[in-house]
Amino acid sequence: MPCKFHLRRLAARVKAGIRAAGGTPIEFNTIAVSDGIAMGTEGMKASLVSREVIADSIELVTRGHLFDALVAIVGCDKTIPGAAMALARLNLPSAMLYGGSILAGQLDGRDLTIQDVFEAVGAFTAGTITADRLRDIENHACPGPGACGGQFTANTMAMAMVFLGLSPMGTASLPAMDAAKDDAAYRSGQVVMDALRAGRTTRTLLTADSPYKLVYTVRIKRLSNAAGWARGPAAAPAAVETERCSVAIGRAGRTPTQFVNRVRGRVRSDRSTNTTTSTIQSKPGSSQSARLAGAGAGGSIGNSRCRRILSRVSMIEDGCNEVLSLLGAARL
Repeated sequence: MPCKFHLRRLAARVKAGIRAAGGTPIEFNTIAVSDGIAMGTEGMKASLVSREVIADSIELVTRGHLFDALVAIVGCDKTIPGAAMALARLNLPSAMLYGGSILAGQLDGRDLTIQDVFEAVGAFTAGTITADRLRDIENHACPGPGACGGQFTANTMAMAMVFLGLSPMGTASLPAMDAAKDDAAYRSGQVVMDALRAGRTTRTLLTADSPYKLVYTVRIKRLSNAAGWARGPAAAPAAVETERCSVAIGRAGRTPTQFVNRVRGRVRSDRSTNTTTSTIQSKPGSSQSARLAGAGAGGSIGNSRCRRILSRVSMIEDGCNEVLSLLGAARL
């Protein structure tokens, strides 16, 4: 699978970093199912199941051999969450290294991604391109190792792992074949040894704030995704933009944790007040306002639970706009 066939190279660099920091690395593997290969076939029924097998196998080998720490090297939709589940269960000093996004392909002087393949399949079915043209696009869209070149599940999950603290900052946004990827792998080996000496385990990183960080990070991704498509499909993954947001927050004198605490405070405030309608209506062009207007007089929006959910969505959008203002970017 393209998203994984370079991971052995990265594993060698991780092990070198561990040795240099005084550890003894032991490498083992797990399984994976490629959604790109299985898509449209009976094989897709194996996709979600594979996540549980990945988590169980990592946990089983680690517990069976009494490892002191763990670096999970991941590359796709299911290895990332599967490894995250295993790291949380094991609660050892850990780090996760993402294999990185694939580079853009080239055909007739134009960048190609897996999205172009999807569109070409539809175009061929509609009779607007030939089978030879479809084959050309398929043969050029994936030029080497790496996960699907778009802000799809793998890149989104990798971005989220950085904000959860499971992946070292700056490692997830590097494409698979970036010259700095090997250095990031080496550094991940050193990071896990530092965590071992400090006694810093996975559950010291995964706290009650973690779900808020995930929601907030993926919400920022909406801007990054739109900006990436505006620059073209070869643009850097949205993780780069998200990490820049984190840096901007710090430079403004507010750490990401402090920012998350502010978000949590607003959620609590919205739970105890009835300001949801005015909050959402203050954004007349937003999708939330459209939903509110579309509900009509049926009363479904009047349900307190719906009001709370809509309030949180609006709150997250406000938080993102604050980050964007720090970056000097346009509001959502």
